[in-house]
Amino acid sequence: MVVRDSFTGCGDIVWVGWPLPGSQGGSGSHLDVLTSITICSLYPTQVSSSLQSSASPRSSKGMRVYSEATQHGGRGPEAPALCFLEVQISRESSVPHTSALFRPAWPYHPRHSLQPLIGHLDRGLTTMSVLVVSLLLWGLSLGPATKAAVFLETRPSLWAEAESPLEPWANVTLTCRAYQGSLDFQLFKDGVAQDPVHLFGVEHQFHLGAVTSETQGLYRCRTGMGDGWTEFSNLVEVSGADSLAPPLLSAEPVSWITPGFNTTLVCQGGLRGVTFLLRQEGNDEFLEVAEAPKDTKASFLVHRAGNYSCSYRTHAAGNPSKPSATVSIEELEAPPPPALSFKRETSAFLRPGVRVSFLCVAPLSGVEFQLQRGETKLLLSMSSTSPDRVFFHMDTVAPSESGLYTCRYQLRGGHMAWSVDSAPVELQLSDGTLPAPVLELQPSSSPAPGELVRLLCHAPRAGLRFSLEREDKRGPRVLGRLSPAGAVAHFELRDVSVQDSGNYSCVYVDPAPPFAGSARSEPVELHVDGPPPKPKLRPLWQGAVTPGRDAVLRCESPLSDVTFELLREGEVVTSPVYPATGPGADLVLTYVGPQHAGNYSCRYRSSWPNPLLSELSDPVELQVAGEGSPGPG
Repeated sequence: MVVRDSFTGCGDIVWVGWPLPGSQGGSGSHLDVLTSITICSLYPTQVSSSLQSSASPRSSKGMRVYSEATQHGGRGPEAPALCFLEVQISRESSVPHTSALFRPAWPYHPRHSLQPLIGHLDRGLTTMSVLVVSLLLWGLSLGPATKAAVFLETRPSLWAEAESPLEPWANVTLTCRAYQGSLDFQLFKDGVAQDPVHLFGVEHQFHLGAVTSETQGLYRCRTGMGDGWTEFSNLVEVSGADSLAPPLLSAEPVSWITPGFNTTLVCQGGLRGVTFLLRQEGNDEFLEVAEAPKDTKASFLVHRAGNYSCSYRTHAAGNPSKPSATVSIEELEAPPPPALSFKRETSAFLRPGVRVSFLCVAPLSGVEFQLQRGETKLLLSMSSTSPDRVFFHMDTVAPSESGLYTCRYQLRGGHMAWSVDSAPVELQLSDGTLPAPVLELQPSSSPAPGELVRLLCHAPRAGLRFSLEREDKRGPRVLGRLSPAGAVAHFELRDVSVQDSGNYSCVYVDPAPPFAGSARSEPVELHVDGPPPKPKLRPLWQGAVTPGRDAVLRCESPLSDVTFELLREGEVVTSPVYPATGPGADLVLTYVGPQHAGNYSCRYRSSWPNPLLSELSDPVELQVAGEGSPGPG
């Protein structure tokens, strides 16, 4: 998946184009804008300098990328970099004339030929430019506006082919196929790079011949992309004459079924042209048999819950391969709940009249969504950046619209029951007409790390709903809500650390009509000295790691809202990882070879509410089984 850095947040607009003949680049360039890209997910990486500076020697021919922050409504400066994991593409015939930077000299119409534009692209475009162009050409063919995310897969594919299915390991060829034409192909065996092959093509064949102890192993490949390389391909195990390597079984799109909805099991092997066999636990016979004469995988529709595995054979009389790992399919009365949250800018206690956006995310695509306040179904304007999620927009909220909100989903067409409701999120509005409360810190405003801190919010009377907020660089954020029996709400911060330092305030609202609310209390500052808690690192393997396998290390921290990094001898070796759930993250060393042996540690960092960087964890040693040298590049 292509990932590049980085704008201010989800929802930014990126206008993309390149200068026409005769332009000289710089802020006065005439650009033909092909499309706009809506950023959905951001993951930072490095980007080449020709996209970062308008003074680059190649900028007059290469792609030029600019960012527009939608909430400001104007064109910003040239973006320092570009990112996209999920994008929504819409066509534009020209950029609005509000910006001199984007006066189009040659307005483009979708029905015009793209060939004149393509002809002016520089052969030396950066890797990012080539990927953007590919996205543009694809996006333009999809129609005026896509309703689903557009994904560009750049990872090559690798498979093995046998000269004879009767003797699958007598003469074997590995084929590496690029996502588009490439000038370089490179094979890896057991984590060690082989000499690269320099030629232009979509695929290249590596002939292993008869499989011996020297050629048995775990293989991946990669292909050239711009000035660098793609990520690794899928893993192919060449096991030899004694046995066939196990395939990989996965459930797509989900590992559950409900009345009216079935899922699919995909059995993926490394050999092309085999027959796949599906088995359910408790049944000695194969449930289904699927031939894949020109593929390395087969799909099986699943109607019943159970534990499944798959295998394959190269010919009818041959022995099946080792079975895959077991995949469990669960039968549910209703689909599991989606996840509901506020969009980032609506996470604080709000004033009436503001715009509020909810985000509902389902575990699968191709569904329709519904937002509810209590038992009331709401009809609101919606937008989407990906087929598994939707934004619900409330343009001007009133105090009477405070309350608990949930969302749910079902397959389009009503072929599946509505899902279980999401966990509720609470929307509270305060008009600021009631007296401000008083916030008190106990036992002190400068506690030692690890202590319990109480924040007492005092209101004039009982029967109110309280919220505690903390200020950060993006504005106030609600940390908790309480409805005490009395006039004082008792909030607690347990095991405080330097991350809890900041300015706190509280507000309250009357839950009865006319739903009046208070002004914010005067802020109180909490200051916690000392370094952040030390993380813990542990390996998720035992003994030495087999060459060619992945090594996973889990880094854990007691703090939330942090990103994790893995280091070897003080050097960062993985991109920052943000944990999806829980207090830690899995840091993966992909396709381990002898060069990965050594001592590893981890750390975490945070920019909210205060910038912090932890010390290193205690080291963990990674040993790689066998002997070998790193080999070339």
